[in-house]
Order: sequence, then C-alpha cells, then structure tokens
Amino acid sequence: MKKLIFATGNENKMKEIRMILGDLDYDIFSMKEAGIDVDIVEDGTTFEENAAIKATTISKIANCVVLADDSGLEVDYMDKQPGIMSARWMGEDTSYRIKNAKIIENLEGVPDEQRTARFVCAIAAAFPDGRVVTKRGTIEGIIGYEERGENGFGYDPIFFLPEYGKTTAELSPEEKNKISHRGRALEMIKEELL
Repeated sequence: MKKLIFATGNENKMKEIRMILGDLDYDIFSMKEAGIDVDIVEDGTTFEENAAIKATTISKIANCVVLADDSGLEVDYMDKQPGIMSARWMGEDTSYRIKNAKIIENLEGVPDEQRTARFVCAIAAAFPDGRVVTKRGTIEGIIGYEERGENGFGYDPIFFLPEYGKTTAELSPEEKNKISHRGRALEMIKEELL
C-alpha cells in the first residue's frame, strides 16, 4: 500500500476522510500519526491557495502524496463571512457554540430567502514530483434559527438543508459524506489518485 498523509490534526475530519477514501490503495495518516509537527502559515486569499500551501509544505517534508483541505462557511448576508477565516473567526479558541450563536444573532429577523449559505471545501493534492492539483466541492443551504443535531462538528448544527429538512449535524455520517462539500471535493481528488 502507498502512503498518503492528510494535512490536518482534526480527528473529526480524519474520520470523514477515511470513510470517503477507504476504498483507495493507500494507508492514510494524519500529520500527527506521521510524526510531522510544523506550524503552517495559511496566508492565501482563497480556499484553494490555503489548501495548496498546506499540501506542498508537508509533501516536501514527507516525500509522499499529501492531501490538504481548506474549508469553511460562506454566509451571503454576512458578505460571505466567515469564509476562509471560518476556523479562526472570532478567535481560534472560541467555541463553535459561540460562533454559531453569533451567526444566528447576525441574521436575526432575516427571512429564509436571504439566509443562504454554503460550505466550501478546496482539497489540494501535492505529489512528490511537485505537481499540485486542487478541486472544490460545495453544498448549498440556509442558516437555521437554532443549533440542531449531534452529528458533525463546527458549523454543522446551524447549516440547514431545506430539501432534507435537517441540518448537516442531523444527517448520519454516511448521508453527510455523500453530499457534503468535503465529500464532493474528495470524490474529485480520488480521480487524481487512481
């Protein structure tokens, strides 16, 4: 089996990634599992740039295929914030319960048709030969009025999918992986890895 590192320390993300890429002929490691501990400055201006920065940095160290993602929530009414700052919005150590409450507060009195939002995920694959490929997956929804659901993480409890009548935190992991921004981006990257 070939070695693949996914440049993240997020255990929830690693569970999703292993489920989605489980049928590939790769042993998939997180940075921690691969023994890599570096601080990467994500100073790109797009999800794609940040994903590529992470993937190429780790690929140079590990000399194997490295995947990295940069993902976040774009709320149209808030000028697409928190966007690429999603993890660091309101401070890196601020809980998502507080971040979610702030978004709901920002949209107080705003009707459903103006509560549009999307999750965006850009995944970069950096190959040992220096080649870098990026793919973007999105999922459209609206911001709910309260947190709902125990599955998922981050902004999932407030991201409502009208066609399912549920937030992404109310979907089973299998349902979510089929339709999520990360699931879609990983399926596109899979083609590059095969």
